Amino acid sequence: MIVSVIDREGQTHELTAKPGQVLMRLLREADMGIKAECDGCCACATCHIYVDNDWYGKLNTPEDEEQDMLDEAFDVQENSRLSCQITLSEALDGLKVVIAPDWD
Repeated sequence: MIVSVIDREGQTHELTAKPGQVLMRLLREADMGIKAECDGCCACATCHIYVDNDWYGKLNTPEDEEQDMLDEAFDVQENSRLSCQITLSEALDGLKVVIAPDWD
């Protein structure tokens, strides 16, 4: 399956993913600028992404814990998510995301 990622420089990358893989890990392994300082524990917002509007409704609804972390994130938008909270599935083949601005 493929995930389309726009990095912070505006370049598009097509990443090959496996069903069951956590999106944050895919982005980190592909060196897309995701820090994921808490290593996917939903205890920071350094894996913040924007999900393409056509795909946002196909994701699981954010839990309260994720919403709390997004409240602390920089430049949050209506389509903001934490990539550590998205587990990829065949239904998400073709998912499109943008890496959110870095805090630095």
